Amino acid sequence: MKLRVSAVQYHLHTIKSFAEFAQQVEHYIKTAAEFEADFVLFPEFVTTQLLSIGDSQGNALSIHNLPDFTEQYCLLFTSLAQQTGMHIIGGTHVIREDERLYNVAHLFYPNGKIARQPKLHITPTEVKEWNMAAGHEIDVFETEKGTIAILTCYDIEFPEIVRMVRAKGADVIFCPSCTDDRHGFYRVRYTSHARAIENQVYVVTTGTVGSLPTVDFMRANFGQAAVITPNDIPFPPGGLLAEGEINHDMIITADLDLELLYRVRERGSVTTWRDRRTDLYPDW
Repeated sequence: MKLRVSAVQYHLHTIKSFAEFAQQVEHYIKTAAEFEADFVLFPEFVTTQLLSIGDSQGNALSIHNLPDFTEQYCLLFTSLAQQTGMHIIGGTHVIREDERLYNVAHLFYPNGKIARQPKLHITPTEVKEWNMAAGHEIDVFETEKGTIAILTCYDIEFPEIVRMVRAKGADVIFCPSCTDDRHGFYRVRYTSHARAIENQVYVVTTGTVGSLPTVDFMRANFGQAAVITPNDIPFPPGGLLAEGEINHDMIITADLDLELLYRVRERGSVTTWRDRRTDLYPDW
């Protein structure tokens, strides 16, 4: 089975209304639909752009205002998934539960269903500046095109959690990200390659680009989308099916061949998943 994935290098800039946000999102969705994508991935913290709308005094909103947009956010992406027939990972959006803030990835199915995966590992900045809470459950998501998982940014830097979703059957890991400098970007990028090699899975990642001058901690963004494969002969030598231009407003698209992935797991140059030494270390 093959599936086509698109990843959006979402350009953050100041806007004046939710309608402007919706128009920008729809532009990327229509582009992915023209390429006949099955899945489209948006970056982490994509909805922080809404904070630049500001209040009646012209001041930017705070992270605590973001959950107020949840209903509009869900209606927008649900409608677009239904219209296009695509599965849309709408980046992440901050929600409030029991007076705590969670950074949550949302998967919008073509039939109107919404699945959610909270970020499990929270960076020091998210804790100190935004008082963000960590999620407690990890899921994989069944779709008509295969089994996927969504691990947000910092999550991909922890090999144990990727082992868990691979053991649950995930063949494709979607990794929405948001990094403000080269150091953070390369941490996510390099560990995405490592996770693809270790677990013989595809990893699709992307990040925010542009700037929100009035929004605290969103003034700098360094991002690039990539579709990453295991490093074996049937795949590109660098383990890259596609990648964007760093910090450009754009979308990338590539085809993932699941049958090829299964063959490599069975009789590739290396069989890293099968060769785990579970007699020496725990398994999932």
